[in-house]
Order: sequence, then structure tokens, then C-alpha cells
Amino acid sequence: MNCKLTVSKKSYMAIEFLSSFTVLPTKSELSDEPSLNAKLLEKGGYVRKLMSGVYTFLPLGVKVLNKIENLVRQEMLKLGAFELLMPALHPKELWQQTGRWDSVDVLFKLKAASDKDLCLGPTHEEVVTPLLKEFGRSYKKFPFCAFQIQTKFRNELRPKSGLLRCREFRMKDLYSFHTSQECLDEFYERVKVAYFKIFNSCGLEGKVFLTFASGGIFSDYSHEFQAVTDRGEDDIYLCEDQKFAINEEIFEQVKNRDDFKNLSFRKVRAIEVGNIFKLGTKFSNAFNFSYTAVDNTEKEVLMGCYGLGTSRLLGAIVEVCSDGKSIVWPKSLAPYLYTFILLQPDLESIAKKLRFDLLEAQPFDCLIDDRLESAGSKFNDADLIGSPIVVIVGEKFKKAGVLDVKNRAINKSKEFDLQSFTEAIFQDKFLKNKFWD
Repeated sequence: MNCKLTVSKKSYMAIEFLSSFTVLPTKSELSDEPSLNAKLLEKGGYVRKLMSGVYTFLPLGVKVLNKIENLVRQEMLKLGAFELLMPALHPKELWQQTGRWDSVDVLFKLKAASDKDLCLGPTHEEVVTPLLKEFGRSYKKFPFCAFQIQTKFRNELRPKSGLLRCREFRMKDLYSFHTSQECLDEFYERVKVAYFKIFNSCGLEGKVFLTFASGGIFSDYSHEFQAVTDRGEDDIYLCEDQKFAINEEIFEQVKNRDDFKNLSFRKVRAIEVGNIFKLGTKFSNAFNFSYTAVDNTEKEVLMGCYGLGTSRLLGAIVEVCSDGKSIVWPKSLAPYLYTFILLQPDLESIAKKLRFDLLEAQPFDCLIDDRLESAGSKFNDADLIGSPIVVIVGEKFKKAGVLDVKNRAINKSKEFDLQSFTEAIFQDKFLKNKFWD
């Protein structure tokens, strides 16, 4: 087997040869999963289902998930948050202290060898609040915030929709701590902006809407971020003029509010890709987390929490960005920006002529299909993997030095000689849709 792997010294991105994959885990047939994201991710070799609501991420899936989580991490750090990694295993006592041991019906509960009651964390208010209580007792230390990206667990009765509703999933959770409502409100608005930057970076620009939702026990309202798609699992009422929506569960309650009365709404399907809450003092009071004010009195700490399921977001992006038959990854998330399909048997001379040493210096991941497989198999796998740009190196290149280059997002192709192709690579023209007009 031909095993080649070259890593760019300048960009630290990989040029990988498909022949070096011990197993190319694409499938010839769609699975019997009802949701599109599960079908396409399994067929494209991104995930494998272990059991209901639990998936293994394969190498391609890990690459995309890492890219999403890196984009999320960047925005959290810009907010001034510091990163933690808290345990997934929680003692019963913490959840009893907040009154949620018996009220949260999705808790995975288990026994330790010592017969101690434990649970697997679906969220981390019960851990982060007493933890950060140690560090923030003076008003001088406020406000502050912390986040983590971690595997979470929810004992869903009926997991469904592929990565959209799982028993085990990846999630970013951010927690903020404040001395005043004004400070909490200001930070809450900053998180909204950060979330939209994340979704825009992930290829969902113009498709995600801030959505009023029930605040549950915390407040009158919380906010969700809903990606509109006909394949969504939620019903929301969208006001396109004002670029916001209202979740169906509270629409009848709030549609007659003064600020909503004269607005026009239409019912659409959508996928929730994030949610944010103003927690108030529920958790800080449960753990006696107060601060010493400037006048030496003890005052309550206000909290906010901000969730974003990174594996769920991956599934939502597939639902929104696919063409129904295969995934069309946005530039920022594609495991490989370019897939080169070599159709000639003299692969080494072609690879040399293509000057892959020049491509090596560019800041993108590149996959070269140099397998001794049929053209049909290579084309099919290229579609399933979903690179935005597919470059066909075939008979035209051998005879006249001409490459066929296809932009999958807009389904347009052009022919290039090697020099113009190389110039376009250096100028990053292939991923600019106007370039193809």
C-alpha cells in the first residue's frame, strides 16, 4: 500500500493521499437512519452509530468537529472567558443542593463501587458554581466568566435526528458571574454577537435567527439560536423584517406584547443550534456564593449560562448545507478544501508535474485520490467527502495540461492550464463564488 503524508512547514496543514487511508470508511448505500445528517455523515465516512443516540467520530468527523470547536473557542476567548475542563462524573449531593436531582428527568444516574450515588453531567452549573466560589469573593474580581468544551450525557428517552438529539454529545458551556443586573445584561448581549460570529463562520450566515423561548424556572424568557431549514425539528414563528423569531411553545403567550403586536410572522421549521439564559441567583444562592461589596456588605452573585452543542451544530450544518445527496461543506469546516482526483496510472509523474510542493505551502488541507480504483468510485467518494473544490486530473491534463475544476457549492466547472490554476490557488480565487461568473 502506498502510504504518503506530507505536512506543510508554513501552514501546518496536511496534504494527504487517499491511498494512505487504511480504510476509506465511505458507504455505498445510505443507512436506514431517518435523519439526513445521520445518513450523509455515515455514508461519507464521518461517523458510525454505536447505538441509539451514541456515535463514534471517524477521522473525517474529528477534523470537522475540531474546526467547529476551534472557531467556538476563539470567540469565547475574545469574550475574556478562561477555559476549564470539568469532570463529567458528578456527586449526587451537588444536584440535591440545587433541587435538581429529582427534577431533571434526563440525568444518567449510577452507583459507584462504594454505593455512592453519581450522575453523568448534562450541564455543569452544579460543578462550576461551587468551584468558582473559591475565586470570587471580592467585588474587585467581578465580572468573570469561564467555559469548557466537553462530552455531555443526557438520558433521552427517544434519541432521534442523528447528531441533533443524542445521549452522548459534545458541548461548549459558558458561565458568567456578575455583581449587577446591568453587568449581566451587557455581557448577555456580547454573547449574542459572539454566537452569530460563530454561526456565520460555520457557513450559516443569514440562516440563524435569535428566537424568544421559555426561560423555564430562571426568567420569563431565554433565547435560542435557530437555523431555518425545512428539515428542522422545531416550529418557530419568524419575523424576517426584524430578523428574530418566537418559539412555538410561547408564541401564543407573547405575540400580543406591545413590541410584537404589529409585526408579521410566518411559521417555519428550524434546528436549535444554541441557547442562552440569565440564571439570576438560583445557583449562586444554592451554594451560598456571595461577594463582598465596596461597603463591606455581602451581596448576591448573578449568573448567566450560554450553551452551544458543537456536535449538534455539525449535524445542523449538514442538514442546512447539503444538496440532499451529499454534504457541501463551507470553506471554514471542510476536512479538505480541495480533492484532487488522479485518473491516470502514472501517478508519480502527474503529481510531480502538478507541483504539489507549491500546494504544500498554501494554508489549506488537500486530499489527493491516488488509489488504483475506478473513476466512478473516485467521483462518488469525492462527492461523499464533500470538499468544496474538486480537481480532476485526467486525459485532458495528460494531453494538453488542462485541469477540470469544479466548485460544488454552486455546481460550476471550469478548465485551467497549470499556470492559471497555480495562480488562482495562490490568490484563493477558487472559493470565491464571483470568480466562476
